[in-house]
Amino acid sequence: MRIINSLCLVAALTTFSGTVLAQGTGSEGYFQIYNNTEGNVVVGFYTNAGDGWSDNWLADALVPGQNAQASFNADTGNCDQVFQVGWLGDNDSEVLDEPIAIDICAASNVYLGDNEIYYD
Repeated sequence: MRIINSLCLVAALTTFSGTVLAQGTGSEGYFQIYNNTEGNVVVGFYTNAGDGWSDNWLADALVPGQNAQASFNADTGNCDQVFQVGWLGDNDSEVLDEPIAIDICAASNVYLGDNEIYYD
């Protein structure tokens, strides 16, 4: 499976602070995205730092049981972000979940479940 190695959340996650860089995995420039569903396929992962939605960071779909690392390089700004997940729908369409707020500096893992999405 080919996932964009660094997912370069630079454009959408241009909001990090040097003072925040000592807090957690997310603050170190990366976090893991896990597809913990029984049978749903993740086809999109989008971020919004307040300036509009990013392009899809996934190069390939994320099937149940797979994970990918999201990396970013920005070092100034706010830890508060919003992300949205796209799921494979009928006829290869994409079905978008509701946007979810996240403290990206505190996130080490983002878990995509059948009925919930959460992070730690």
